[in-house]
Amino acid sequence: MPVPVLLPTAARDETFGGVTYHIEGELVPVLHLELAALPVYFEHHILLWKDPGVEVSLKPLKGAFKRVLSGMPVFMTQAKGPGRIAFSRDGAGHVFALHLKVGEAIDVREHQFLAATDGVDYTFTRIKGAANVLFGGTGFFIDTFTCLRQDGVLWLHGYGNVFVVTLGQGEQIDIEPGGWIYKDRTVQMQTIFQKISTGVFASAGQLFWNRFAGPGRIALQSMYMHMPTE
Repeated sequence: MPVPVLLPTAARDETFGGVTYHIEGELVPVLHLELAALPVYFEHHILLWKDPGVEVSLKPLKGAFKRVLSGMPVFMTQAKGPGRIAFSRDGAGHVFALHLKVGEAIDVREHQFLAATDGVDYTFTRIKGAANVLFGGTGFFIDTFTCLRQDGVLWLHGYGNVFVVTLGQGEQIDIEPGGWIYKDRTVQMQTIFQKISTGVFASAGQLFWNRFAGPGRIALQSMYMHMPTE
């Protein structure tokens, strides 16, 4: 299996999909966007600062109000330029961009999303079944971002450092359920349980992980965090 590769931890004057962006900072990085005509959308609680001329408003998204975090609704806001705006998540980690071509889509673990350009569509799926015991019995969400109309950018946040593994056809990797960030839609995922027993105790507990099978990319974070159940 390929060795995980560390992603770059900074970016300067990167332009793609109609927006220029910078990623700066070593411990808690900041995503800084230079907006022209193309809007971006983001979770409302990550806004750090903006130019006064940048307009911020609610972005209607189908089903978005069904999502809650710690009992509070998660809603999307959008920003329109011209001007500058910056975002940061309240946690040490790694901010990085995914450049999406028209027709490309990506699955993202909940609470990793920072922002996206307006042409990137957003939906989500609740994962139930065996996996839900890992998240207080309620399951968890996978966000799916699809580039529909024009090339776009999706910015994500990982805790600690972020590594990417590219799996070939049939190659597999087991990841702690809080340790993955995103996967290509071609990558299949299942939850694996293993009972741990000893000669003294009939059952000492369980191990569990997400098993991913290629082909495609899967990203890992070196400091995983189990978020409050939704």
